[in-house]
Amino acid sequence: MSSHPRRCLPALLHLSLALSAFAAPPRSVPPPYPTLGSVERLDPSIDRLIAPGAVIEKLAEGFSWAEGPVWVPAQGHLLFSDVPNNTVYRWNAKDGLTPFLKPSGFTGTSRDGKEQGSNGLALDSKGQLVLCQHGDRRLARLNPDRVTFTTLADRYDGKRFNSPNDVCYDAQSRPYFTDPPYGLPPGSVRELDYHGVYRVERDGTVTLLVSDLERPNGIAFSPDFKRLYVANSHRPRPIVMVYEIGIDDRLHNGRVVIDTSPYFDDKPGGGGLPDGLKADEQGNLWVTGPGGVLVVRADGKLLGRILPGHTTANCGWGDDGRTLYLTSNGVLARIRTLTKGVGW
Repeated sequence: MSSHPRRCLPALLHLSLALSAFAAPPRSVPPPYPTLGSVERLDPSIDRLIAPGAVIEKLAEGFSWAEGPVWVPAQGHLLFSDVPNNTVYRWNAKDGLTPFLKPSGFTGTSRDGKEQGSNGLALDSKGQLVLCQHGDRRLARLNPDRVTFTTLADRYDGKRFNSPNDVCYDAQSRPYFTDPPYGLPPGSVRELDYHGVYRVERDGTVTLLVSDLERPNGIAFSPDFKRLYVANSHRPRPIVMVYEIGIDDRLHNGRVVIDTSPYFDDKPGGGGLPDGLKADEQGNLWVTGPGGVLVVRADGKLLGRILPGHTTANCGWGDDGRTLYLTSNGVLARIRTLTKGVGW
């Protein structure tokens, strides 16, 4: 969700991030949108999810590390984070790219460290924007003034979170979020000795659900909200886990859905660890990882990959629920699908 060793970024990206302060500002790409990359079809059933003629369109470029796309139906636009630049951008077909919110994740005055901004974004049941804020180390809701925030959670058991990374909502409108260390600046104090997955209860209480993943990252529900998926962005164990949600409201029977380590390669954009993920209405997973986005059946079978040629951090459904938006390194892109995302 900047320099991310967990995503195996090439050396040139490290250099580009170091020089980002001197780079041209992000810009829209005018239509007709150029295409990039390809779709790798590993199983015939992928054709029922992505039409054979579907292309990846580049919509905007020039970001330091784009993350956390979320579609806002009431406004007809996409919001996404540029984490190092502490900014949320807005994109729609009419107006192109415009800044939406700055600061987005660090609201203080001085901070050492690149990953200061917001990362994962979501909408609550009222359509309000909820942000995982790296710099402020909290899960927060943007207030109507679009300047101030309401803290939803910033501590567990009296200890500050590391840097909340991604968030999703269950059928009871409760947020679930992950808390790896990527947003902690050098020399900062870690108050928790694990990287957890949490839920915020209706009364504001924070419940720890998972504490044994090295780097929990992307998070999403199955269409029936009976299973929770969590990506582990950890090179020794680059996996996606699934947990059953029991009648006791806790997670059970955690198991690996897919191990992405066999799919790493040295081609441009061929790296990337399991990061953001979303589910479609048929129960398939769309997981950012090696090469781009892995399309994975619920039983773990890899059906194909969307390969934009850029290390891809996250993805999100938009438009009518059949467009998948990709935040790929410094590029915002999209591809039409034949399925719909959960919640549409």
